[in-house]
Amino acid sequence: MIREKIFNLYEDEIPYHSTVVVQEFKEKQTLTKIRADIIVQRETQKGIILGEGGKMIKRLGTDARKDIEAFLDRKVFLELFVKVRPKWRDSELFLREYGYH
Repeated sequence: MIREKIFNLYEDEIPYHSTVVVQEFKEKQTLTKIRADIIVQRETQKGIILGEGGKMIKRLGTDARKDIEAFLDRKVFLELFVKVRPKWRDSELFLREYGYH
């Protein structure tokens, strides 16, 4: 759902040069905590994901959280981080680590 929001909010190359890796998914009594990394290939892409003053990453997180809450039917705390991994799409190690077999 996070990656879907990336496709909806960003244009051109960003969605195709990014992936999302969920690092933590903890269901607590009153909410679910999700920590995810958005992986991009270049610093410029990281800047685009973050947006001016963090506006775009905030919007991305809010939109994704709402969809996840509706899907899980419970409150969600969503924490997003953007990480740069140059040429991750060309690395067998990164592809396996990110769930692409």
